[in-house]
Amino acid sequence: MNKAEPLTIKIMDKEYRIACPEEEKDNLRASAELLNDKLSEIKKAGSVIGTERIAIMAALNLSHEILHSQSLVVEHGDLNQRIDELSERITDSMRDIQLI
Repeated sequence: MNKAEPLTIKIMDKEYRIACPEEEKDNLRASAELLNDKLSEIKKAGSVIGTERIAIMAALNLSHEILHSQSLVVEHGDLNQRIDELSERITDSMRDIQLI
């Protein structure tokens, strides 16, 4: 098991120290950057006021994006299954034609 080391990240100009395994530090930094981008985007739009509300909207937006991405993966999985089934039918049909 890898030992978690403290990592300082900055979110909305506040520093947070988070224990993180060495191999996950780059992912954590990237996550913090993505979150900061979302927070800045919402703050600049000016439609949401207050740090807590901005954070909630950013979390909601990121959650929505994750769920949307997961549904696309499921759709692609279904599509791949359908393609495999059609490919199998074509192969079977080609075998039948060659037997004639």
